[in-house]
Amino acid sequence: MKVLILGGYGTFGGRLARLLAEDARLSVVVAGRSRAAAEAFCRTVAANGRLGAVALDRDGPLEPILKDIAPDIAIDASGPFQVYGDDPFRVVKACLGLGICYLDLADGSAFVEGVAAFDGEARARGVFVLSGASTFPTLSLAAVRALSRDWTAVHGITAGIAPSPHVDLGRSVIGAIASYAGKTVPVEGGPVAGHALTDARRYTVGAPGMLPLRSRRFALADVPDLRLAPKLWPQLRTIWTGVATLPTITHRALSAFSWLVRLRLLRSLSAFAPLFHWVATHMRWGEHRGGLFVAATGTDAQGAPVERSWHLVAEGDDGPFVPAMAAAALVEKVLAGRAPAPGARAALDELTLADFAPYFAARQIRTGTRTTMAAALPLYRRFFSDAWQTLPEQIRALHDGVARARGLAEVERGRGWLARLAAAIMRFPPAGTDVPVEVTFTRHGGRETWRRTFAGTAFSSVQFAGRGRSDGLICERFGPLTFALAMTIADGRLRLIVRRWSAFGIPLPFVLAPAGETFESVQDGRFRFHVEIGFAWTGLIVRYQGWLVPE
Repeated sequence: MKVLILGGYGTFGGRLARLLAEDARLSVVVAGRSRAAAEAFCRTVAANGRLGAVALDRDGPLEPILKDIAPDIAIDASGPFQVYGDDPFRVVKACLGLGICYLDLADGSAFVEGVAAFDGEARARGVFVLSGASTFPTLSLAAVRALSRDWTAVHGITAGIAPSPHVDLGRSVIGAIASYAGKTVPVEGGPVAGHALTDARRYTVGAPGMLPLRSRRFALADVPDLRLAPKLWPQLRTIWTGVATLPTITHRALSAFSWLVRLRLLRSLSAFAPLFHWVATHMRWGEHRGGLFVAATGTDAQGAPVERSWHLVAEGDDGPFVPAMAAAALVEKVLAGRAPAPGARAALDELTLADFAPYFAARQIRTGTRTTMAAALPLYRRFFSDAWQTLPEQIRALHDGVARARGLAEVERGRGWLARLAAAIMRFPPAGTDVPVEVTFTRHGGRETWRRTFAGTAFSSVQFAGRGRSDGLICERFGPLTFALAMTIADGRLRLIVRRWSAFGIPLPFVLAPAGETFESVQDGRFRFHVEIGFAWTGLIVRYQGWLVPE
C-alpha cells in the first residue's frame, strides 16, 4: 500500500514517516516543497518498506502530481491549518477528485469541523476523509471515552499538552499558535472558553507511581475539542484545553504579546511567528521530557460525582512522535482490513487508547490514570489511586490506616560539624545498630503526623497532599522545612524523590535541595525502609534503614 505524506520531512510529518517506514508492507512517499530536502530526510530514515521523495507544494498544482504518484492514502502533515488561505481544503478536494483516501494532522478547530462539508462526496466516491488524526482531538477524546467508560454523563473536560523545551515544534505549529493568540475561543454548543494564551491554569502531568513533569502553567489553546466535544457529550458544561511550553520566560512573553491582541492593539500575532520560532529554537532549557493530560468530571452509574484523569509522559525525543501516532494507527487499521467507513468527518471516535498502546510501548512513553478519591481515605491510598494495587502488599499494609509499627534499624550519622549540627537541630537519632524503632501515625483532616522513635530519641514530620506547584506530590514538613516528594513505583520499590523544598513557606533553590536515596521495599516478607538525608555542603547528615511490622 502506498502512502503519501505531505510535509513529510517536517516536525510531525517526519515522525510519521519514520513510524510508517518501519512497516515492510508500505511504500511511503515523503513530499514537500523541496525535493532535495525530502531526499536528504529519507537518507536519515531506516526503512523496512519502500521510501521515496517527491516535490509537492500544497499551494501549487496538486492533481497532476497526485495522479502520477497514485497513493492509496494521502496524509497532510504540513500546516498551519488555521491559516491555509482562501481555499483551505484544496488537498481534500484534489484527493476526492482522484478517489484517494485522505488523513490530516490538523489542529485547527474550524478546519477539522469544516471537513464534514465533503461527507456526501466522500461517500459517493467510497473513500474516507478524516481530519484531526493527531493528539487533539483523536487521542484526547479517546482518553475521555476511556475515562468515562462506566459513567452516565460527562460534565467537564480539561486537557493540556506540555512539550519538551528541547524539541523543535516546527514553524507551522508556532504559526498556528500565533494565528489565534489573544483571540476569543468559542465552543459551539457550549460556553465561551475565554481568550487564547492569556487565560491560564497550573497543572502537574504525571500518573500515580510515575515521576511527574514539574508543575507547568498551561495557557488556553484553540483545538478542535472545544467545538466537537460538546456534540459527543450533550451534558458537557465546561471544556478547557491548554499548552505549556518551556522555558517559562518565553511562555510568559508569548502570553504578554497575546494581550495586545486581546486588547485589540494588534489584529494578530501571525507576523511575529518567525520571531517566536527563532526564540523557541534558541532558548531551550528545562527537563527534556514532555507530556499530556486529559481530565474529566461526570456522574457514575450510581449517580455520584466522579473525577478521573489520564496522563502521558514522554522521555527525551519521543514526545514529538505522539501527534503522529493517530495517523499511523489509522493506516495500520487499513492494512489490517478494518478501514474507516467512507465519508468525511473529524476523526473523533476512530481509535481507542488500546490502538495507541503498541506505539507507546515501543518508545519511552508511559501512561496512567488517576481517580480522585474520598478525603476520608488514608493519604497514600488517595495519592496512589489507581496505582495502589501495584504496590507490594507489605507496603500497602503500613500505609493503609495502621496506628503504629515497630521494628529494628541501623543508623549512621554524618561526621562533619555542619552535618552534626543539622542532625541535632532536626533531632535525628544517634548512630547505632539493632536500634529499636517505633513509628506512630496520627491522621486528621487528610494529613498524617509520623512520630519516629529510635531507642527513646523521637522526631516528627507531617505529610499531606501538595497543591499548586506541588500538585501531584506528597509534601513532608519537618519544622520550618517542607519537602515536596515525587513517589515512583518500580521493581517493587516505592522511591521518594525531592522535587521542591521551602523554608517557612519560602521556596528555596532546587540546586541546594537535599540529596540521598530514599525508598521503601520488601525483603524476606517484611516492610523495609531506607532513608538518606544530606546536602552538598554538609555531606551525609543521617542514614537509617531497617524493617517495620505494623500493629
